[in-house]
Amino acid sequence: MTPTGYVRLMLLAATALGGAALPQAQAQQPAANRVLRVAPHADLRTLDPVVASILVTRMHGTMIYETLFSWDAQLNPQPQMVDRFEASPDNLTWTFRLREGLRFHDGQPVTSRDVVASLSRWMARDTVGSKLREYTASLDVVDDRSFVLKLKRPHGAVPFSLGSAVGQIPAIMRESDARTEPTTPVTNTIGSGPFRFNRDAWRPGALVVYDRNADYVPRNEPANGMAGGRVVKLDRVEWHIMPDPATAAAALQTGEIDIWEQPAQDLIPVLQRARGIQVEKYTTNQAMLRPNHLFPPFNDPRARLAMAYLVNQPDALTAGVGDEQWWTACGSYFVCGSPNGTAVGSDAYAQPNVETARRLLAESGYRGERVVLMTTNDIPAIGRMAEVAAAALREGGMNIDLQFQDWGAVTTRQPKKDPPDQGGWNLFVTFASGATMQSPITNIGTNMACDRAWAGWPCDEEAERLRNAYVEAVGDEARQKALEALHLRLTAMQPYRLLGQFNQPYARRANITGLLPGSVMTFWNVEKQ
Repeated sequence: MTPTGYVRLMLLAATALGGAALPQAQAQQPAANRVLRVAPHADLRTLDPVVASILVTRMHGTMIYETLFSWDAQLNPQPQMVDRFEASPDNLTWTFRLREGLRFHDGQPVTSRDVVASLSRWMARDTVGSKLREYTASLDVVDDRSFVLKLKRPHGAVPFSLGSAVGQIPAIMRESDARTEPTTPVTNTIGSGPFRFNRDAWRPGALVVYDRNADYVPRNEPANGMAGGRVVKLDRVEWHIMPDPATAAAALQTGEIDIWEQPAQDLIPVLQRARGIQVEKYTTNQAMLRPNHLFPPFNDPRARLAMAYLVNQPDALTAGVGDEQWWTACGSYFVCGSPNGTAVGSDAYAQPNVETARRLLAESGYRGERVVLMTTNDIPAIGRMAEVAAAALREGGMNIDLQFQDWGAVTTRQPKKDPPDQGGWNLFVTFASGATMQSPITNIGTNMACDRAWAGWPCDEEAERLRNAYVEAVGDEARQKALEALHLRLTAMQPYRLLGQFNQPYARRANITGLLPGSVMTFWNVEKQ
């Protein structure tokens, strides 16, 4: 039987049997149209969004916590917990005032002391936060609702950073929680956001429950991305953990769940044909082939340029994602279509050039040594893209050792700096959200700060100088000039080979409305008819 036939059989069986009964959160449930049931992409294991940067923890964090600013649908920062703010003419002193009505779930008011403690902890953990900390001279409480950030030198993206929805988010916690060591997870779940975490109903591996925070006071503005008024129109949101794609597809068709956050790519055609199901774009992801800059051959930029000339984006995307309606080739490290989506300097790599690649490899000193490309089939798109990359690199004369492992083993191996013949690696394929990659401030792959960079450890003093120039640029014209100079340098240094970008769809039942595009899936503004 074909995979598609098997899925159809599963769907028919689930329909006939009514599906397996889902666990109940509590004996007493709100009305059915006031409970939203979601199948998230992963189980919730870590509750602290300042310790963990994984997506499911960020989703959890945005349910129960808030940030000072929030990114709208165009990824521009808008005030969220902040009522008003101002910057001094020299851009070095930023004064903020919190809006009225902010209270934690235990009834305590949110104060500037909570904010200062929370931001200090976040700055010690997050890429965006640590960059802001480099520029920070002091962060002080003025009164219960006001605080002042003083900078050593101008930083052109303070509100953007304070509203970050990627990496470890700058969630505002109670001061007592925020005093926890930055590497120690906070286990309390007392935020000030529109939902409360229902700890009594939580069953790891099966069920996560959030109840509407009846005391929450939303902003008056219309909802826009993650910004604006977070008006909750449900009594409860339940996350039902369904790691098996066929089970999730069947549950969506029978109405046992209302939303499947990240449907498997090979099941999308089945869902698109199913009655009462809508499949729609939600987020954009960037795919990449990441080299290890510590060891030959990719410690030499000529070998990385050869990689760029060999690996073709449409080939990788077709293999990994399939239908072209879901993907696009893109030469921008900062995501085509984003506010920073310049592709300057990338034209040369739009089409393969095997002859040029072979010449560059020879000039780099490569002589056929084994190159370890670690990958996985746990995430099928990653495995298929890795196979395409391996074939292209072999065509250019590289001796590729393609090693398949489970995804957990790949992620455990990523941080290791051992030589490739001693358990290390040379290459891997991965994805990152467009929201993460769309800015030089948040893009983890273009950080070329040597030991302080993400796995792969690219090291280029000039790229870091240009990245700081972007951070310090004030005004659209200065920022665009700095952006293009940085992008030109990155295309010459190739911190990773861009494999293009693709849209991650979600699937919902037709009676669900109001989902907002954003950096993570959120559930305020959502209605169930």
